[in-house]
Amino acid sequence: MTKYNLISFLGLFILMGAAWAASTNRKNVNLRVVGWGLLIQFLIALFVFKVPAGSRVFLWINSAVIQIMDCATAGTKFLFGSLALPSGQSGFILAFQALPTIIFFSSLLSILYFIGFMPRVIKAFAQVFTKLMRISGAESLVTTANIFVGVEAGLTVKPYLPNMTRSELCLVLTSGMATVASNILGLYVFSLQSVFPTIAGHLVSASLLAAPAAILMSKLLIPEDEIPETLGTHIDPYYPGDESLFQAIVNGAIEGVKMIIGISALLIAVLGLVALSDLLITAAGGKLNHLFGIQMDWSLKSLCGAIFYPLTLAIGIPPKDAGVISKIIGERLIVTEVVSYQDLAAALSAGTLTDPRSAVITTYALCGFAHLASMAIFVGGTAALAPGKIRELTEVAPRALLAATLAGLMTACVAGIFYTNKSILFSG
Repeated sequence: MTKYNLISFLGLFILMGAAWAASTNRKNVNLRVVGWGLLIQFLIALFVFKVPAGSRVFLWINSAVIQIMDCATAGTKFLFGSLALPSGQSGFILAFQALPTIIFFSSLLSILYFIGFMPRVIKAFAQVFTKLMRISGAESLVTTANIFVGVEAGLTVKPYLPNMTRSELCLVLTSGMATVASNILGLYVFSLQSVFPTIAGHLVSASLLAAPAAILMSKLLIPEDEIPETLGTHIDPYYPGDESLFQAIVNGAIEGVKMIIGISALLIAVLGLVALSDLLITAAGGKLNHLFGIQMDWSLKSLCGAIFYPLTLAIGIPPKDAGVISKIIGERLIVTEVVSYQDLAAALSAGTLTDPRSAVITTYALCGFAHLASMAIFVGGTAALAPGKIRELTEVAPRALLAATLAGLMTACVAGIFYTNKSILFSG
């Protein structure tokens, strides 16, 4: 184990210590949840990074996702021509090259739901969490569903939402923000695949690791002090269902369009507001620099980078890259992970990062929806399913965002612990 592998290992306890310090009831923390949350992550990481067969499985997944991505772009190439080609003279255009793939993956996901494949997979994963970690069946189900779908994961436990405890509601929000939906995964792959060939395999690995990490961090911040309705019981996913395969395809495509509109609207609004904030902060900071004779970058990105710098070091990023990476991780809180992944791709293309380890670990840290805009989306989506829980949802939302952020950093630590150039997936 190298020095940085050891730092990543110690980083796990720094992150868990931070969550415990901010806990609503430190004496009531369930150590079984913490122990199994760590162990499940280690078992997944061992299989993915150390077992040759496991690494080959995820390399196969990486190859399969890339091939599916090629199929996903057939429609965009037909509609947009050369604008849909990333190698074209126009360069990378998010709206024409990456966002449309969400429509394809949403339809594909709907098909998998319709034929019954996805409900079986979700239920199987959920039973593992319920049995080993002894959390409620509803919590296990929604956490597992979030590995594959987005805000609509709340539908799988819709009948149980009105009676959920505060701790359960926190996990519902945390799991949504800590994991990445399958239809969004394609967007990340499209942004990074040219500079990071094995990105798809790492993103699938990160999404699997994020589920137990989300449970662990959520239960540290808001431990269970009530008796959940579905505690220790296995439940089936609630799914209204489509009447035909074609209806599933159409409904999936429509949901994909809604998601694209939502993402586009958020990016336009948030990036514009960030630019305005930077203008005001830079003006005020410039006066402070002149007044005190200092030289400091007062942009919002730099300020977020300064806040996340200690955590960036804690997850095992080498100091020579920590300045760049802390800004990329920090900005995600405000400008969404889409922008952060694009900035990571730009840093890789420009050769800004001196150690490939930095890119790998950052990929895991960014994999999720842990940002302010997403918090509002998940609170709104869940509140629509359970209007009587609006007050509790708004109260636990900030802690859920913190839990999701820490969960993402925890998966980065786990990747950092097992990072080695000898790993097939890392070196592939």
